[in-house]
Amino acid sequence: MSEIKPIVVFDLETQNSFDDVGGYRNTRALRMSIGVTWSSADQAFHRYTEAETPALIQELESAALVVGFNLLNFDYEVLAAYTDAPLRNLPTVDMLDHIHRKLGFRVKLDDLARATLNAQKSGHGLDAIRWWREGQIEKLFAYCEQDVDVTRRLYEFGKKNRYVQFYDKRYKLQQVSVNW
Repeated sequence: MSEIKPIVVFDLETQNSFDDVGGYRNTRALRMSIGVTWSSADQAFHRYTEAETPALIQELESAALVVGFNLLNFDYEVLAAYTDAPLRNLPTVDMLDHIHRKLGFRVKLDDLARATLNAQKSGHGLDAIRWWREGQIEKLFAYCEQDVDVTRRLYEFGKKNRYVQFYDKRYKLQQVSVNW
């Protein structure tokens, strides 16, 4: 009997900002501070430090599907500094990429979560870098877990209902159809 591969929802935080490393062209130089996954196999979060990056990559490679927000252009690029594996070839749902291709512009995870789930992120990426530098690792993991949970819930909502929502610049509720 073959084992069913899990869906893995993934996010990471970085040690540095784009300003620290000379801009977007140097994404790999950002260095991962921590990563968090949620796996459908055990319905649990898994935490990874930079030293545990090989185990994180192994979990992603063993997934039937990796789900996230800006995985292709950010998270996978950061991880590329730690592996030669072609992460972009993993079966992936990058919700930001999907929505950007549909709308022609980017919508923030927080904006989608607020309009679709009545939920919000607990901070932003610059907070995460500050917490890393201050050694507030538990706070950093809690923040990243919350992001992964919001991402998972948004993915599940979109999968079930075939749309997600956001407020446009005029604060009018908009729907975007999704097929993930």
